[in-house]
Amino acid sequence: MIENEIKNLLNDLKAQGAEYADIRYHTLDLHEQIHLQDGLMKNYNFQDKKGYGVRVLYKGAWGFFSNEDPKLLKETADIAMRKAQSASLFLQNSVKLAPKDIYKERFSSNIGEDPFQVNLKDKIELLSKINESLKHERFTFRGANASFNKRTILYFDTEGAEIEKHTLEVNPYMYAYAKDKDGLTQSRSYLMYQNTTPDASVGLENIRDEKQFFGHPERIKNELLQVLDAPIQEEEICSLIPGHEMMALQTHETIGHALELDRILGYELSYAGGSHVDLDDFGKLNFGSNKLNAHASGTTLNSPGSVGFDDDGVKGLDVLMIEKGKLKNCITSRQMITEANEKAGREIFSESGGACRAQSYNNLPIERMNNINIDSGDDGTLEDIISNTENGLMLETPKSWSIGSNRENFHFACEIGWKILDGKISHVVRNPTYKGDSLKFWHSLDMVGDSSTWQLQQVFNCGKGQPNQIMHLAHGIPTCRFDSIEVGNK
Repeated sequence: MIENEIKNLLNDLKAQGAEYADIRYHTLDLHEQIHLQDGLMKNYNFQDKKGYGVRVLYKGAWGFFSNEDPKLLKETADIAMRKAQSASLFLQNSVKLAPKDIYKERFSSNIGEDPFQVNLKDKIELLSKINESLKHERFTFRGANASFNKRTILYFDTEGAEIEKHTLEVNPYMYAYAKDKDGLTQSRSYLMYQNTTPDASVGLENIRDEKQFFGHPERIKNELLQVLDAPIQEEEICSLIPGHEMMALQTHETIGHALELDRILGYELSYAGGSHVDLDDFGKLNFGSNKLNAHASGTTLNSPGSVGFDDDGVKGLDVLMIEKGKLKNCITSRQMITEANEKAGREIFSESGGACRAQSYNNLPIERMNNINIDSGDDGTLEDIISNTENGLMLETPKSWSIGSNRENFHFACEIGWKILDGKISHVVRNPTYKGDSLKFWHSLDMVGDSSTWQLQQVFNCGKGQPNQIMHLAHGIPTCRFDSIEVGNK
């Protein structure tokens, strides 16, 4: 059996002087993407791949190598060891791993209708109905897309962990484009949220569900038609109510990426920027208003960011990062918390947050977001928040975004906006944008909706690392209102 071969190989690596080693074996790794545009197949992609990655820590240095041939497992491990040995000759900082609990467990997504067990023709017909529902004579083009990912991963390490993971992800998307009254291109799109009720599951049934996805084409079509003839958003300072897709982006870019510990330590500077947070800020910095409570969670039900165990073998847990506005913790792994505590000269982090993940078996795991969630509040429903807004703007769906090199500021453009006057939605606006300084923005948080407004918004395009790795996760966010925000149209 492959499990026995892996265990024997890990023992051999330890006998050769490895301080630590692990093997991640993807025994199943399926990816399917179906993309229809204007009633025709624009793209179809199916991948069925298996492989494994071997990671070795030797005298404080990592070595990593991957392969797809099960017959070359020993040779692959030997190469990983040689890489670690070579790297150890040029060390600046020795890698030290924080302790962890050892598990011998199995994790599985709550799988409903498995899309890989459904006939391709049936999946195409489902997307075709959505595509057809988006059709309108004023639209330039419209489309419906869905991607599916299914994995079985075996994880073993020299500390005794034995973990088996079975995960499924379903990611549908719809869109329509048209020229507005000034000849400029406008769009409306929709990315499905994930249901987190106790009886919910992950599967094709989510796409069929009227509330989650199948019932949205008519709304998207009508909203785009309104945008085409709407007035341009004027520059002003007003209250801001981001929709769930915008709140997910806001949370992702100005909380999530800003609070990755490796970024705080300077490891992302050459590629995707650093963070305005430093080690001295933990326990001291007021990151936002006292209405802000944010978590890095590996336990959120049905999320693509909840995979049971990270690629260090650490069990998913919920880490409170910001409590009533104060910074307490961040996104962490075994390696980074040890380095951070040593650099700070004090214990800031007591345990790994279980946030070390790799895109696939052929990538070295790095610190990645799991699910960055914001707690719901006690300021009522969306309708309550709107009715308490004298002059505001509600925005939805990212169109473009720009982030400061240290996540210290941002500028976001959105597909649609709704002007709010005297507690009521007045009209749709075109080309709305907003911007701000990150800390000042979160300090302006003055209303947080109740649990009825909380929604888990999936993210399938989070890039990080060199070479770049794309990670899947989600953000659970309530409806929020921010006071005195600069909005405009550019």
